[in-house]
Amino acid sequence: MRFVLLGVAMSALSLAVLNGQMGVPSGLPMPVQLTIAAATGLAAWHARRSWWPLAVLGAVAYAGLVVWPPLMLASYYAGRTLPRPRGIAAYLGACVAVCGIGAIVGEARDGLQELLTASLGNALFMMLAVIGLPVALGLWTGEVVRAARERAERLEREQVMRAEQARAQERARIAREMHDVVAHRVSLIVLHAGALEVRASDEETARAAALIGGIGREALANLRDVLGVLRSPQGPVQAELRPPPTLDDLDRLLDQSRAIGIAVTRHDEGEPRPVESTVERTAYRVVQEALTNVHKHAGDAGTQVHIRYGADALEVEVRNDAPRAPRDELPGAGWGLVGLRERVELLGGTLRTSPEDGGGFLVSARIPA
Repeated sequence: MRFVLLGVAMSALSLAVLNGQMGVPSGLPMPVQLTIAAATGLAAWHARRSWWPLAVLGAVAYAGLVVWPPLMLASYYAGRTLPRPRGIAAYLGACVAVCGIGAIVGEARDGLQELLTASLGNALFMMLAVIGLPVALGLWTGEVVRAARERAERLEREQVMRAEQARAQERARIAREMHDVVAHRVSLIVLHAGALEVRASDEETARAAALIGGIGREALANLRDVLGVLRSPQGPVQAELRPPPTLDDLDRLLDQSRAIGIAVTRHDEGEPRPVESTVERTAYRVVQEALTNVHKHAGDAGTQVHIRYGADALEVEVRNDAPRAPRDELPGAGWGLVGLRERVELLGGTLRTSPEDGGGFLVSARIPA
């Protein structure tokens, strides 16, 4: 909007100069004066993209008719945008040449135009007022704008650095807490399981202790990966070398649940086909979280795991029966299904969880593949 107003103002000023109200009367017909004024306004409006048309029009209008408004505005833009010092020096040299041509034209036309452009004192005054001062003003405003932009960019960089530092400190604090508390407790579980395996008097107890130790060691490995990610945004090298779980690892996960007494049955439906690794990993996590909840809340309840390969989606369904006997539930934070829903929805899928008639529970996910 401001460039529209600038164009209107330049048109009005140029028309006033052409009429002799603010300069030398041009003696041109009114239609020609209106055309020149309109062209000046259009060039001023276009200056938001390029001010060179305004400079060319200003040079011609000043040299031939002493119409100074377009050259004055072009000089301001030159001071604000041209590189220093060569660009400014080249522009001032061109303006001196324009003033020289204007002096020659003024001598040919005589009268007021000769007085303004051909006499040395008036010529220097016009050069200072129309060219020198606008260039100086453009230089000053350009420096102010440039300094303000640099200050804003510096403040933005500092803000980003402070935010990154705060995030890094918080991640390090969480990593320390997880290492000092969770890793320590899981390490004790692994040690006790190993001791029980060695001292067990029967084979069944030894197998159960070995299973607990293996699960604990796997949990410690996963925990090390998580701690590495927390301490470094790029993640540890070990996490990059160890492939994330996919559906190929699902049988091993189910065997771990079977080993502690849960009857888990897997059903694959449809034609198995390769899908994206993120989809397989998410499907694995759905089954893992569902089985974890069975361990916590349903104990020895029978569980059915369905993997369905659809035309455009991979569907995962985990349905468990009611527990056969009441048992003490293990403590939980209550965030497992919330995080699982976020993971599925990030891939454009949907997650449905609901209690079943008879005391069972259903976890069903549909993931676009």
